[in-house]
Amino acid sequence: MAQIKILTETELRDLVPLDIDAVGCIEQGFSTLAGGKVVMPPIMTLMVPDHNGEVCVKSAYVPGIDSFAMKMSPGFFDNPKLGLPSTSGLMVLFSSTTGVLEALLLDNGYLTDVRTAAAGAVSARHLARADATRACIIGAGVQAKLQLKALTLVRGIESAVIWARDAAKAETLASSLREELGVDVTASTDRAGAVSSADIIVTTTPSDIPLIKADWLQPGQLVIAMGSDQEHKVELDPGCLAKATLYVPDSQAQCALKGELRSAIAVGIFPADGRFAELGDITSDKAPGRQSDSDIIIADLTGTGVQDTAIATLARQRAENSGKGTTFSS
Repeated sequence: MAQIKILTETELRDLVPLDIDAVGCIEQGFSTLAGGKVVMPPIMTLMVPDHNGEVCVKSAYVPGIDSFAMKMSPGFFDNPKLGLPSTSGLMVLFSSTTGVLEALLLDNGYLTDVRTAAAGAVSARHLARADATRACIIGAGVQAKLQLKALTLVRGIESAVIWARDAAKAETLASSLREELGVDVTASTDRAGAVSSADIIVTTTPSDIPLIKADWLQPGQLVIAMGSDQEHKVELDPGCLAKATLYVPDSQAQCALKGELRSAIAVGIFPADGRFAELGDITSDKAPGRQSDSDIIIADLTGTGVQDTAIATLARQRAENSGKGTTFSS
């Protein structure tokens, strides 16, 4: 008789906060991915065009981890007009040895939010200047908030500027983050100025048109682009990648199809058969990261199945240790 652990969003929020341990968990996942033995299939995507929606299914088998996750992640981007969050979903854990169902993580997208923000922190830890203090966040949703919080875990962020299409939403988020983080956070309608004045820029939108232009980028900056994870999305003008000293994908195969790399290949900035060191190569010291304080670096984050398996198994382990969750016998 199988014993299945069921964990609710409330329980998972208690078990897996966005903290330095979560960042370390995701960093280790990237490093393991660079070892070449992870089995990570292409993302399966179901588009729901009539309702501006999409559902992504991601997974990865990671040697050395007893379980693997299957993550179903809907994103319906008109939901805020209905008073609903844009993202939701759940994760399912199976035994890596037997394939038996072990746990249902009814996180409503929370674990995806945490692992995505943690990936931003991993990128900043390895690719941002050590003295980076100024951030620019493009977007004003849940991920915008979490990305700034994640940056403060790995860099001494003293100020941040938030730009969003909805200026009122940007102002509300800035006010909330000032209070929560004790950082000077402001909203701006000057996107070019906000980008140009920052040390670290994070893009967090589902945009289908470029939001950042190459001539806004300045020496020493790190751009973390994490909104483009489908074939129709783009946040950076392809010229940004041409201007970069170093381009770092989380998964080159994914980024060539769904990330900012796709646009750069399409206009001939990069050859389709070019090779880049991935984020895991840098976290595992197989490839160098920032070489100079004047480098312009772009991290292209499409979200990987290895992140989902890593964060899901962390949640299940903590649940077992704490006695949280409900056990269902099938």
